[in-house]
Amino acid sequence: MTRDESRKLSPGFKLAVIAGIHGNDVALKAVLKDIRAHEIGGFFNLGNSLSGPLEPAKTANLLIDLRNPTVLGNHDRALLETDPAQMGPSDAFADGQITMRHRIWLARMPPTFALWDQIFMCHASPNDDTAPWLDTVGPDGSIGLASRDHIERLAQGIPQSLILTAHSPVPRCVELADGRTIVSPGSVGCPGFTDDNLALHATQAGHARASYAIIQVDGGAWDISFRLVSYDNAAAARKASLNRRPDWASALAKGRVGVKEGGSSVSAMTPLPARIVSATSAA
Repeated sequence: MTRDESRKLSPGFKLAVIAGIHGNDVALKAVLKDIRAHEIGGFFNLGNSLSGPLEPAKTANLLIDLRNPTVLGNHDRALLETDPAQMGPSDAFADGQITMRHRIWLARMPPTFALWDQIFMCHASPNDDTAPWLDTVGPDGSIGLASRDHIERLAQGIPQSLILTAHSPVPRCVELADGRTIVSPGSVGCPGFTDDNLALHATQAGHARASYAIIQVDGGAWDISFRLVSYDNAAAARKASLNRRPDWASALAKGRVGVKEGGSSVSAMTPLPARIVSATSAA
């Protein structure tokens, strides 16, 4: 991680932040069109770009050609480190579609990235790409905002005033006690997932739109807005269904996933495993 203290983003500068594309090239194209409409020249990508039963190779080609700063997500890392025989179906599908060019691109991604003394970015938590920074899971599977102590503790030692994180389809903005801001942009291509890490739970956006953030330098502050972009999610859902992933088809169509009554078991929708090397992870 390098810093150049002599450089600053000028007032009025705008940047876009995306994450969780998961091979959804149709959603990505809609977001890129929206970014251009807001006269933003580029974006930061917080990872988990390819895994999912859609178009991982086409998505990779789009992103490689754009050459925007990107950090490694847990699913990106799984494509590099996990034996294909141990992958869940989302990673395995992407593994069977991507080329060596795509793997080299993934291998060059850092786990974190800093832009001078202003912006820090990671996929989930600074030292754990599977642990959401801003979300907490209750023993009953309920999802909520993590405690201030937890959020502040993970931010210790990060001097940048804007911190970017992801690993959740739910957009959030949290202000720290010292004035720093943490932003999670939501997900471009995966609006919901289930997981049994800590407790059986479903994290879901509640809508099927592609989510991202626009951030503008406003004097000494950051102006944050979230964009929810409509796209042909029905086409993405059909593709997931054709690729034998009705779980993904449901999430892409509705923005919601299900947990069986009583919390005894989880639906088939598990595109984001908490343990990427586990043979039992369903994603």
